[in-house]
Amino acid sequence: MSFSKLLYLLLLVNFIFIYQSHSSPDNNVTKAQSHIKPKKVHLSLYYESLCPYCRSFIVSQLVKVFNTDLLNIINLRLAPWGNAQYVKPNKTIIFQHGEDECYLNTIHACAISIWPDPRKHFNFIYCIENQGLPIKDNQHLTVWKQCGKPALLDPLLLQYATETDHLNPKHLYVPWVTVNNQPLYDKYEDFITYVCNAYKDKDLVRACLSNSLKVTEEKFSRSPVCYVERRSQIRQRLYCCSGGT
Repeated sequence: MSFSKLLYLLLLVNFIFIYQSHSSPDNNVTKAQSHIKPKKVHLSLYYESLCPYCRSFIVSQLVKVFNTDLLNIINLRLAPWGNAQYVKPNKTIIFQHGEDECYLNTIHACAISIWPDPRKHFNFIYCIENQGLPIKDNQHLTVWKQCGKPALLDPLLLQYATETDHLNPKHLYVPWVTVNNQPLYDKYEDFITYVCNAYKDKDLVRACLSNSLKVTEEKFSRSPVCYVERRSQIRQRLYCCSGGT
């Protein structure tokens, strides 16, 4: 065998070896894994429409999800039930803040059902809670009309009643905020920190880079809430919403 043929053969073997090493299954898996986006963080708010602290949280804090890039890493869920009670024998719903809360919670639930997109239903709910914006948008007016139908009341609300009552651990007050099903308790205002810490690639999220990711133990230790224990007073006032199912 001539020297040139031998050299050619050696170069060919070397090329095959290099090609196989770069295209090995392990390397392909590693590359594929590097392009897999981390799972979104589940952020849930259990609230009632007329609790002043729920309103404040929605208008001043939760809105940050939509004013930043946080929504790209969050699955947001709103559950408008709060500290209400469903009395099965007479199919009555008792609300903490009166009949108006019965109506508004229903409107919130209906808007979420009509607009599954969190941007759309949050915009509507924010508008109501903020009380500073007149509802003139045609889409918003459509929701008011559709959600005013009595037949829509119970099924929508009761699904949130079931979800709220089956929380583990049980909710103690509202607003009750959970991140990946773990309650933040009285540190709910620091939810961005918990969301960012739960997301694996937080370095790619601008809202996380600009936010302190260290939970301050005392900063939000006294965030105001509407306690579940006030239900006994609700019964005395009999703020009810009659059921039809």
